[in-house]
Amino acid sequence: MAMPALPESVPEARILVVDDEANIVELLSVSLKFQGFEVHTASNGAAALDKAREVRPDAVILDVMMPGMDGFGLLRRLRADGIDAPALFLTARDSLQDKIAGLTLGGDDYVTKPFSLEEVVARLRVILRRSGRGVEEPRNARLSFADIELDEDTHEVWKAGEPVSLSPTEFTLLRYFIINAGTVLSKPKILDHVWRYDFGGDVNVVESYVSYLRRKIDTGEKRLLHTLRGVGYVLREPR
Repeated sequence: MAMPALPESVPEARILVVDDEANIVELLSVSLKFQGFEVHTASNGAAALDKAREVRPDAVILDVMMPGMDGFGLLRRLRADGIDAPALFLTARDSLQDKIAGLTLGGDDYVTKPFSLEEVVARLRVILRRSGRGVEEPRNARLSFADIELDEDTHEVWKAGEPVSLSPTEFTLLRYFIINAGTVLSKPKILDHVWRYDFGGDVNVVESYVSYLRRKIDTGEKRLLHTLRGVGYVLREPR
């Protein structure tokens, strides 16, 4: 007797990734598929327009600096075609003017390279939920450890009830420590998970960002973020 076919899981959303750098497209595609998204890709504006008309994406991730039609021009064409999917800009350009230009055109968020894949996925889910296209996850968006609280949706952080301003990378690093509280994390492992985009990064950047983070969230008499010389770091309650 033939076994009944197992139902295929329904993708969380249909995403179009547009970037002229093949390695970035591959990294995003693999990561998003692993997270449960259906992913389509294009390496230039013209191909992206054709693909968007074909698949009608729920969201688009656009690189700004592409040859020919850049990300801003592509978003204009998509909107002109009636494709109103929320847009996440992904680019090395970090000027305020660029961000304002992208958001004015109808972009929904802006992530600067080098980025962490966790941050891209988190921001993508936020813009999908805002547009009513995302899956409402049955989870608490807030993570906490000791007197530190972190909101994954709004990217807000509090220390002893007081708001703390963190950069996107500092936020991602803190989140990684909290979800791995009590576990010793080596510098290469932290680099791989927080700066996943740039595999060739220098582990010294980890030391710098741990130092930045300590100044903001580990200022009490009893320290939470500990250094194990020659091994790595661990977030744990004071003993």
